[in-house]
Order: sequence, then C-alpha cells, then structure tokens
Amino acid sequence: MISVERSFVVRLPLPALVTYLEDFTRTEEWDPGTISCIRLDDGPVRAGARWLNTSLFRGRTTELEYRLDVREPARLVFVGENRTVTAVDDLRFGDEGDSTRLTYRASLTFKGLAKLAAPFLRPAFEQLADEVSVRLPTAAIAGHT
Repeated sequence: MISVERSFVVRLPLPALVTYLEDFTRTEEWDPGTISCIRLDDGPVRAGARWLNTSLFRGRTTELEYRLDVREPARLVFVGENRTVTAVDDLRFGDEGDSTRLTYRASLTFKGLAKLAAPFLRPAFEQLADEVSVRLPTAAIAGHT
C-alpha cells in the first residue's frame, strides 16, 4: 500500500470547502492527474454517490469507479476501484476562522501482480500529492459559488 498525506489551509469557510469537494467531478479542477470525472447517478451528493474518474499517471490512462463512503460535516471519504487498485481519498476538515485546514490522505492498495510495482510508484505519488496541495486551494476558491 502507498499512502501520501498533505495538510494545508484553504481560504474558504469549512462548510463551503466541504460543499465544493463533495462533488468529485471537481477533481478535474484540482487533481493534475484527472482527465475527466463524471457522475454516474443523480440527485444530491450523499453517501453512496458514484463517479467514473479517468486519470493519466506515468503515461497510462486508467479508470476507477469512485463512491462517496463517508459524508460528515468535517470529513469526506471517497473509495475508487478497478481490477488493479483500490484508492481511498480521506479528506478531513478543521475550522480555522474564515479558512479551513484540509488534511488530505490518499491511499492506494494494489491487487494481484500490480502489488509488485507499488514500491517504485511512491515517488510519483508523492509528487502528485505536492501538486494537489498547490492546485486545490486555488481551484476551490475559484470554483466556490
């Protein structure tokens, strides 16, 4: 398993940041690896909502079906799966006045032969996490409505 974690402040109130990030289609705005992300069901975003995320990583395109597993006032957990990996994005929010501290943890558990590649992929995931911590605050402020 590979886990990366970053903690940073976003200049939005906690409820506004949670509302922005609970719609996983917005990964197109803040995740540099995401090519597209489409909602697979209808209605308000709630636990059980699903998305199809297409990403480009190290020159390869991959699709994961994500679902929102946890939707709490200060926490969101998305779980994505395909035949080679299970990805968990755990977002925790802390109130800091007019801003919010976001602790973002991404964990990847590889399946089958893909497990052998995990140690070699850590540096690329660390770099991706660094890029997310730079892009997400700007995207959230710009995308907040």
